Amino acid sequence: MLFEPHKRVIPDKGITVLSLFNGISCGRVALERAGVSVERYVSYEIEEAANAVAKYNYPSDEYLGDVFEGDFTQYQGFDLLIGGSPCTYWSIARGGADREVTCDGMGFKLFMQFVRALNESHCKYFLYENNSSISKDIQNEISKRLQVEPVEINSMEFSAQMRKRLYWTNIPFSKEYPHSDKVIKDIEYSCKHDIKSFEKYKETIKFNKDNTIVSWDTSGKGNYSQQNRARYNTIKMNTLPSSGNDKNNIYLGGYSFRKIHPIEAERLQTLPDGFTECVKSASKRVELCGNGWTVDVIAWILKNLKSMQFISNNYLTTT
Repeated sequence: MLFEPHKRVIPDKGITVLSLFNGISCGRVALERAGVSVERYVSYEIEEAANAVAKYNYPSDEYLGDVFEGDFTQYQGFDLLIGGSPCTYWSIARGGADREVTCDGMGFKLFMQFVRALNESHCKYFLYENNSSISKDIQNEISKRLQVEPVEINSMEFSAQMRKRLYWTNIPFSKEYPHSDKVIKDIEYSCKHDIKSFEKYKETIKFNKDNTIVSWDTSGKGNYSQQNRARYNTIKMNTLPSSGNDKNNIYLGGYSFRKIHPIEAERLQTLPDGFTECVKSASKRVELCGNGWTVDVIAWILKNLKSMQFISNNYLTTT
């Protein structure tokens, strides 16, 4: 039996939101920045540190755990479903045979929890995000399940970070992006940084063709990994990964470089300064940011919710 649709204009107290794979609540920040008031925000997340950050910033929201255990029928009539299941199973960064390129692995099982939540909750609007490097077979199956085509957005349009992501949504939004001219120097945080040196590898140093990125080889085998690169502060930063702060380095001249500071990671994701400060480990703070969303991108997509009507619906299939 289909759920009976209901229609309403957003009341002053705001919309109701169901967030899967909530992370540190970047979606919550985005709604706030977009000027969309929230009446109720229910999140599912199993990562303890991520939940700690979310609760630190939004103590009144509701926090639950494993999406596989969620009964999403209790959220029937909610307005918005958001989420981005872990990209680690699908990303090209995983590499080799471990990378899932078909729809029969854990990555797709996690995505199907999003589909299940959408069917059970009957949210009218949704936003699903994932890495742009996922295989075409998986992309196409996601599009089939959600009945929309993805839009690729690079975070560099909104921030000092290069970060290509795919967004599936039924929320209309403008494709005329702000084209941010921010670069690394615009997000640098002034403090006493831990300066490192690659002088012992000076015989292996090489620059890219634009002389904006310096690399060095620590293995002696010609392996110039992301950890052994540093960028001039006059360009955009490479994508924040989900593995901490060892792959985002700033070149200081000579043989010197430094890792990014957690506040710089927050700024790359257009989060407020100190958003992750309740976590003591600098590396963990950067990792949590890397697992999150670029807030201004999400706010751009969601801002039209301020003027839209909400009609609960049920139209997706799980087979």
